[in-house]
Amino acid sequence: MKYIVVLGDGMADEPIEKLGGKTPLEYADTPMMDMLSKKSEIGIVHTIPDGMKPGSDTANLSVMGYNPEKYYSGRSPLEALSIGVDMKATDIAVRCNIVTLSDDDLPYEQKTIIDHSSGEISTEEAKILIDAVKKELETDEYKFYVGTSYRHLFIWDRGEVLDFVQPHDILTKVIGEYLPKQEVFREMMKKSYDILNSHPINVERAKKGLNKANSLWFWGAGTRPNLDSFESKNNKKGAMVSAVDLLKGIAVGAKMKVIDVEGADATLHTNYEGKARAGVNALLNDDFDFVYIHVEAPDEMGHQGSVENKIKAIEYLDQKVIKVVYEEMKKSGVDFRMAVLPDHPTPIACRTHTSTPVPYMIYDSINELDESWNYNEKEGRESGNYIAEGHTF
Repeated sequence: MKYIVVLGDGMADEPIEKLGGKTPLEYADTPMMDMLSKKSEIGIVHTIPDGMKPGSDTANLSVMGYNPEKYYSGRSPLEALSIGVDMKATDIAVRCNIVTLSDDDLPYEQKTIIDHSSGEISTEEAKILIDAVKKELETDEYKFYVGTSYRHLFIWDRGEVLDFVQPHDILTKVIGEYLPKQEVFREMMKKSYDILNSHPINVERAKKGLNKANSLWFWGAGTRPNLDSFESKNNKKGAMVSAVDLLKGIAVGAKMKVIDVEGADATLHTNYEGKARAGVNALLNDDFDFVYIHVEAPDEMGHQGSVENKIKAIEYLDQKVIKVVYEEMKKSGVDFRMAVLPDHPTPIACRTHTSTPVPYMIYDSINELDESWNYNEKEGRESGNYIAEGHTF
């Protein structure tokens, strides 16, 4: 038996009036999910433990069978694993976004945060900007590391875990009351704006009508993680297919194989089919038992508040990932079990994560069911199947 998780990050949502009271998952044209749901178990799973923040870090740990209450030590340390930063026990890792703040004459504290992802800036452009920041702000105590797109890493030697505000929680708001309380971090963020806003890359981005990547934003602090090996924990050899450092970092920490796919960039136009085929190849040709195929696009579209593009991301997931995996596994004749689910909701209405339980679907090639369900939030609840603790999923 082979095992596959297809994870549509942030795919769950709330009913939207302009969609006739449907969620994007209900509204989207998803013939593969519609077909599979008739043969599958569907239900609802609570991926975020009570009292914990609803993040992709805690939620994906849950889905992968790691109880966040036991294993979670912060988001950034997991990303550090992916980037290859060997954290000391005394290091604190901090997520360092390059964000878009309003380009106006107002004092820094009175600026508005427009975009947590700087228009999904390319890693190539972001590296140049991070290098410019490093030149001015890096010290023996504070180190910057390049990640992917807008997501980067800051290591604080002998620091402490501080409670920073997540930038995607305050989109369109004036930033003053959400800035770090510690003067050193506020000053670094202010100086980063002075360095970046008039940088040639941002001058060119503005000319093209793109969002400037004009300020650092610190969040997600934590200590060095300590995950049990996925294989020793489950007696299954696992692999991860994702374009996101967080997921790659979880895999590194769990001693899973990380599979990089050309053209996979965590955007709406990522290489969906390449990710699907890489996952199937790992199962059929590389002797892996379990593969986790993570797709970031629905979450990013939720943060952007784009109903149309979130629907499009779900439809791409259906046709370019789920269909490819299902058809290739069926063609192989190998028994398999495939789960489809989000990690958490990212509702269009609030443009950030929530802790609402999410719908799941489990298809088993040797135990096809005869049901009338469609896979979505509403029918998942109506099924009566409820998993209260996500890490038992």
